[in-house]
Amino acid sequence: MDLDGKTALVTGAAKRVGRVIALTLAKAGANVVINYNSSADDAEATASEAEALGVGAMTFAADVGDYDAVGLMVEAAKAKFGGIDVLVNNASSFHADPFPTSDLTVWNQAISTLVNGPFYCTNLVAPSMLERGGGVVVSGDLSAFEAWPGYMAHAVGKSAILAMTRQFALELAPTIRANAIVPGPALRPHDYDDGRYQRTADKTLLGRWGTPDEMAHGVKYLVEADYVTGEYIIIDGGQQYGHRKAEAG
Repeated sequence: MDLDGKTALVTGAAKRVGRVIALTLAKAGANVVINYNSSADDAEATASEAEALGVGAMTFAADVGDYDAVGLMVEAAKAKFGGIDVLVNNASSFHADPFPTSDLTVWNQAISTLVNGPFYCTNLVAPSMLERGGGVVVSGDLSAFEAWPGYMAHAVGKSAILAMTRQFALELAPTIRANAIVPGPALRPHDYDDGRYQRTADKTLLGRWGTPDEMAHGVKYLVEADYVTGEYIIIDGGQQYGHRKAEAG
């Protein structure tokens, strides 16, 4: 898909990697709908940066786990831009949740954002994409292939996104393509001290953290790659194999 003149809805786009994804698509000529949950000022700043690139932009506050709110967002985007050509399911939730537990707060929040969110957004965007004759859905993953200690909900939710991506691709073919990126370390979490930050870099084959621009480039590629659907791209600097640097076995 040529992004020039198209419209992209990016969830969780007010800041961090989502912001860079939105601006990368804007640089390619796409109008952008910047979804956010609570970061209103950041969302407006991202919209202003997009508009400075010569494209249209709008912000919309919506919890992607709220079906009615997502519906209002989709309708507002269609009213402003005529339709949505690209959906990037970027909104995420990352909170520790030791298991077993008597408190289901984190589990319910994570599943709402990571599982219901992409399903709700895609379910509500797909009909107009089908009607308009084309569209692309790109979703994001991280701990999709392995268990993470203390992050049950996050790991399960990210695994579900890969399953949904395959299902989206199957159900919506040939009109809509659906793919996913599996990003590695790209932005330093607030609770990482220097030691942990370096240990994470050392776990990659390239010996460094990635950048939001590198993750956004993967999204842009999947939007533009017209013969790719139902797939995922791992963008992690070889982190998945980093534990093999020292020895076999």
